[in-house]
Amino acid sequence: MNIKHHLDEATLMSYTAGSMSQAMALVVACHLSMCTACRERAHESEAIGGMLLDSLKPAPVGDDALAQVLACIDGLPEAEAEALDASYKDTQSCSENKSHLNIGSSVPSPLSIYIGSSLDHIEWTRIVPGVHYHDLPFKTERGGVSRLLRIAPGKAMLPHSHDGNELTLILCGSFTDEVGRFTVGDIADLDNEIQHQPLVDSNEDCICLIATDAPLKFSTLLGKIVQPMTGF
Repeated sequence: MNIKHHLDEATLMSYTAGSMSQAMALVVACHLSMCTACRERAHESEAIGGMLLDSLKPAPVGDDALAQVLACIDGLPEAEAEALDASYKDTQSCSENKSHLNIGSSVPSPLSIYIGSSLDHIEWTRIVPGVHYHDLPFKTERGGVSRLLRIAPGKAMLPHSHDGNELTLILCGSFTDEVGRFTVGDIADLDNEIQHQPLVDSNEDCICLIATDAPLKFSTLLGKIVQPMTGF
């Protein structure tokens, strides 16, 4: 796997600090499971964070602090608690430089918790001919999305910019946009300064894992008209 596009430093720091939304963190965890270089950078970031924590003076806590934390965990719905535990284990394993790509599958282990070990059984919803999506069970405060996107060869997204951040991880196929060419394992880590129009240039469907923290900003009238229907 020849990965050319990696995570920005700020994104990696946010992930290792635990300050990222669950939707964004899932995309990062999946990329880390595929990318040795970014796993090593994540390990270094965690080490720096650990040294900073060690330099801080301990803050006093109440005698019931542990009981309060356990009570919060017990109050989570069972599915959410299991997902939280699984995400923690995936993060730890990524930091230990282990591979998480299921053998014979295009589904990284952090994602397989939610969709299973194969992309062949996904229930897709059509937006327009050649473009389908599958929503994941995450919501963002500012109206972003967390979903799988499948685009047929030769098809393109409508041109758009962003009102926040967008992470796109390639699981199958490839696309080209104003930033460059993205193939399996590459991640597009974009902010509100980027406007682009991804075009699928592979002979197979391009399947991406996408997370945004705010709605997209379409630059054409058609994009603005169909936006309420697409959920972007």
